[in-house]
Amino acid sequence: MTDFVFPLLAQAAPAAQNAAEAGVDPGSIWRVVIIVAYLLLLLALGLGAGRLFTGSSEDYLLASHSIGPFLLLMSLFGTTMTGFALVGSSGEAYAYGVGIYGLLASSSGIVHSLCFFVLGVKLWGWGKKYGYTTQAGFFRDRLDSRNIGLVLVPILVGLVIPYLLVGVIAGGKAIEGATAGDFPQLFESTKGAIPAWLTELVVCGVVLTYVFAGGMRGTAWANAFQTCLFMILGVVAFYIIATKMAESAVEAGRVQYASGPNEGELRTEPPEGFFDSLRIVSSEIPRAKRVRAEVSDDADLIGTVEAPAVFRKREGLDPWQFATYLLIPFSVGMFPHLFQHWLTAKSAATFKLPVVVHPTFIAIVWVPCVLIGAWATTGLVDLPPPFIFDEVQIEAKRDALIAEGMTPAAADAAVAELGPEGSANKVLGYMVSKLSGKILGGFLLAGVLAAIMSSLDSQFLCIGTMFTKDLVEYYAPAGKYTDRQTVVMSRGFIILIVAVTYVLSLLMGDSTRVFPLGIWCFSGFASLFPIIFLAVYWRGLTKWGAYAGILAAAGTWAAMFYAADFAANADYYLYLPIPGYRTVQLMPVTGMFLASALATVIVSLVTPKPSAATLAKFFPEKV
Repeated sequence: MTDFVFPLLAQAAPAAQNAAEAGVDPGSIWRVVIIVAYLLLLLALGLGAGRLFTGSSEDYLLASHSIGPFLLLMSLFGTTMTGFALVGSSGEAYAYGVGIYGLLASSSGIVHSLCFFVLGVKLWGWGKKYGYTTQAGFFRDRLDSRNIGLVLVPILVGLVIPYLLVGVIAGGKAIEGATAGDFPQLFESTKGAIPAWLTELVVCGVVLTYVFAGGMRGTAWANAFQTCLFMILGVVAFYIIATKMAESAVEAGRVQYASGPNEGELRTEPPEGFFDSLRIVSSEIPRAKRVRAEVSDDADLIGTVEAPAVFRKREGLDPWQFATYLLIPFSVGMFPHLFQHWLTAKSAATFKLPVVVHPTFIAIVWVPCVLIGAWATTGLVDLPPPFIFDEVQIEAKRDALIAEGMTPAAADAAVAELGPEGSANKVLGYMVSKLSGKILGGFLLAGVLAAIMSSLDSQFLCIGTMFTKDLVEYYAPAGKYTDRQTVVMSRGFIILIVAVTYVLSLLMGDSTRVFPLGIWCFSGFASLFPIIFLAVYWRGLTKWGAYAGILAAAGTWAAMFYAADFAANADYYLYLPIPGYRTVQLMPVTGMFLASALATVIVSLVTPKPSAATLAKFFPEKV
């Protein structure tokens, strides 16, 4: 591991010296070196896990059911904490405020653990007993349906691709935002920032390498390492950013004594510890929020707050919309990569630690990211364009494009990079870079990449598993393919999907916000939750009911995704008029979830049940 990392660090000093002579900040070189060193360490870890590979497909795909409580916790948490949780949440908090935490993070902690307990333990037991490696394998046995994989697998792969895009785009934009202006001679087109396409290519290559070498064991080891890294560095970044911004607030004369003999007077002493810093910076959020909402009659208020210009008028969130947001975390019940991680557990008792600790871990990650995004709106840190922008000019540009014949949706996409919605993905990277310094920023950015890559690896592996186990191997004559051939085919399909994802990231990266894309992806998986839940707990579920539910979920998701301009329209909702009350606003997942659940139940009630032997296999009579 050290054979290539230490030589790299040894070469960094002369490289930094040469950079200084060429007009490049040596700190920028050190930051890149730190990130590259981290990626090399990750590769070494994956290659080390590969030395324990037994050569069997079960070991490659499920680590021979040998994962203990700590590794399972790290794998499950690392897999669910994607670029959506870090880059997406901070960007969305920058654009819409801290309320984003209440929409998803607070409910996710409870719902995720509930799914681990209610679904994970039972599916692990059946998987170990009957040898399942994928969801389609379970459904085939449970429903007496040989061909259900032909319907389910393409839909799952289709939903995983946007999930992959969330991570790939988040990584590229985070590094681009963090390195803005660092290398003007190398990357003129991005104003000196490392371009997103380069970071995305490197991330895909590194993850592919250690997944290929170590399989599920390498993925679990890498997840544990990366999860520990991004949690520790995330807390460090949170502390540094809060402290620096609080000091700026005091120096700018924006802090008053809250109590004591000097109450109401301007404060001159620096912050007294972390919690004092947290209070000072967070107190700036409401004032900046009122400025963005265009409460411009209050001259005194405007004179005391230098916040970014208004970009979206704040309106109260419909309680029905908030309530239906709670359906989205149920997506974890149908994540194919999470299903595969459940099956790696050594025993049912292994699930105890993840069920108990997972909610706390979610808070540790989400709270800092959401607050950092909200703090970016306070005016305590200098934000360059396009973070600071002129909305009048943006609106004029949009109107001009429409006048030239462009559709409103296309015009919105064309001006997306000019305003906060286009720059939201870069907020976290910029804040970390701006407030932590070059070298420490390198470590913190490595932590951001760790969070993003800790989910990509599991998704890559599950895609290969579904292709080989559910499509190729299942329909081939017995014994046609050896274990080694199965592994090779799995790797080949993974390369194909990653290539497709990378091309899509190049086409969509500039106009796609990570958070809305993630919401649409999770909504699709959540709409399939009724099927897996009923398969585990309802004897009456039939294969035709499952087919109906899968097709209803996929059909409604595709129709709504198209209607929302492929996630470009962030204001796409369902509207339900309630007689005698009012028209309520619902999240799109509501329609998908209900369509899937109703189709599954209604069709199951009127179609033949599975055989008595199948029901006895999964629902044995209690003695």
